[in-house]
Amino acid sequence: MKKKIFSLSIFIFLSIICLISCDNVKDLQKKLSNIDGVKVTVIEPDSMYTESYDLRFTQPLDHNNPDKGNFKQRVIVNHVGYDRPTVVILEGYDLYSTKAGELSQLLNANQITIEHRFYGESQPDSLPWDLLNVKQAAADQHIIIQSLKNIYSGKWISTGISKGGQTTIFHRRYYPNDVDVSVPYVAPLNFEREDPRIGEHLVNVGTEDCRDKILNFQQALFENKEHILPLVKKHAREKDYKFKNLGIERAYDINVLEYSFAFWQWNGNCKNIPAEKATYEEMFNHWTSIASFSFLDVKPLSSDQLFSYQALTELGFYDYDITPFKKYLDDTANITFDFKIPGEVQYSYNPSVMKDINKWVQNNGNYMLYIIGENDPWGATSVNPSDNTIAVKMVNPKANHATRIKSFPKEMKQNIYNLLESWLDIEIEANKKKGLMRKEVLEIL
Repeated sequence: MKKKIFSLSIFIFLSIICLISCDNVKDLQKKLSNIDGVKVTVIEPDSMYTESYDLRFTQPLDHNNPDKGNFKQRVIVNHVGYDRPTVVILEGYDLYSTKAGELSQLLNANQITIEHRFYGESQPDSLPWDLLNVKQAAADQHIIIQSLKNIYSGKWISTGISKGGQTTIFHRRYYPNDVDVSVPYVAPLNFEREDPRIGEHLVNVGTEDCRDKILNFQQALFENKEHILPLVKKHAREKDYKFKNLGIERAYDINVLEYSFAFWQWNGNCKNIPAEKATYEEMFNHWTSIASFSFLDVKPLSSDQLFSYQALTELGFYDYDITPFKKYLDDTANITFDFKIPGEVQYSYNPSVMKDINKWVQNNGNYMLYIIGENDPWGATSVNPSDNTIAVKMVNPKANHATRIKSFPKEMKQNIYNLLESWLDIEIEANKKKGLMRKEVLEIL
């Protein structure tokens, strides 16, 4: 009899727990489903979350003219609790992960991840290239954030990495009150179609000895082209690279020029640069481990092609210093990235967009924390916040494009935690042992 009573008690207890959890699941799912024009699908949550959903927002192709049609934009909602902060990740490309990001983990926050318009699963049936611009993308993000702020009323933090970091800055310029704090990671703000500051960075970064090794290796690739080119051709066949608009020999040359940028972007180890006596295979393997030929194989409507269009119309990019290599190049004209754009697409660079954004950043860009790696070429064009704003730039010594808060030296990392705690008025669990008190950090930074 006692065993039956015990079993019944366990059943009742588990039923109550189930009812509570089931009600919560139904409650959030119902709230999401009530958003106008949104399709909701339940997905398996990451270990940090209790619930996760895949949302498809119906968005206008043109926010200035809704009659032009719509597209579906993918958004992932990861839920911790209604009383927690919310981190919104603004992707610059496809939505590639549904797992908790660094800030979400630090803040024990809900996470909203927004795929960029016209990338990945957020592409319309027919792409209107002229509507792939920063203002239209920011309007997408504004609609999504405002819809979800009706559910999550706590502090909001926007963030993104690389082009996602750019996207974070751009969204904040057009909709500064959507979030409380923004943390753009390794985000450039270029002022020209080919910004010369990146080239200036490459001739000064690191040590002179390492830069000499890089230059010597590039020259060796050119001088041994007839021996290494067959390896590239074999590699291209295996990977199904076509190099449309270029041809394989031109692709070879451009990828040699790309090597120095790629080396510093991902902090290649100078000790690993092949010596003079290296075999052709060793040279090829090292080269392609740093500068992948996939960068030059542009597939239609791929993320790389879409990004190149944005770079050559609004975002800006970089070019190559061919001075040391002219004798190796048959054609030294127009070594830019125009070859990535479909021939039928009309485009031109508009310098006013980034200038306008920089003006806003310098005068009104408050509560912005810029995370930069010192050696990263994209850091050469990163934001330098002015004294007119409540903004901080943290530069990770000798670090690259993979810089994250967790990779900073201990004291700098603690200062970042303190800064976020001050701006958001919350406690960060990882910051138990503070290097400085919040007030001291703000005074120093």
